[in-house]
Amino acid sequence: MSLLLAAILGYLLGSVPYGLILTRAAGLGDIRSIGSGNIGATNVLRTGNKGLAAATLALDALKGLVALLLARWLWGEDAALVAGVAAMAGHAFPVWLGFKGGKGVATGAGVMLAAQWWLGLVALLVWAGVFAVTRISSASALAACAVAPVAALLAGDMKLALLAAGLAALIAWRHKANIARLLAGTEPRVGGRKG
Repeated sequence: MSLLLAAILGYLLGSVPYGLILTRAAGLGDIRSIGSGNIGATNVLRTGNKGLAAATLALDALKGLVALLLARWLWGEDAALVAGVAAMAGHAFPVWLGFKGGKGVATGAGVMLAAQWWLGLVALLVWAGVFAVTRISSASALAACAVAPVAALLAGDMKLALLAAGLAALIAWRHKANIARLLAGTEPRVGGRKG
């Protein structure tokens, strides 16, 4: 029962579409009609409002972090991991938006930071390093996702590695179109130029 409650808690917290809420509140309309149509921070940045993009990034990360920490406090470690995965599912497939949500990068970062701070830090450092070189958000996210399960395995934490692998698989699947553009050399860089 605790795992089911953790899944429900995680899903509901993860499903709050902060990018949509913030852009509407700022009078910028429906973020789903702008740029990629995604509700995440990278697309919010395409509105030109860096503050809203930063707020979306922080809130999307916080919902993953809070879901895991709250479930850990209420029901223990296994429930925490379930809540983290459920928060990612809620972000990617929110019932309020017809199950069409974000790609999960910020929420996944929050989940990993809450699961083990050092794993979240490793993922963030990889993201920052790849982004500094490529200026391509999707490439940075995919690289961070690829490294995280390996880092957890090297640390000898199988449950953490499975969590990171699950998050990575979902994020990669949500980035199918980006991966195709990366392979074709047409993925946009942040700032508008093609990759």
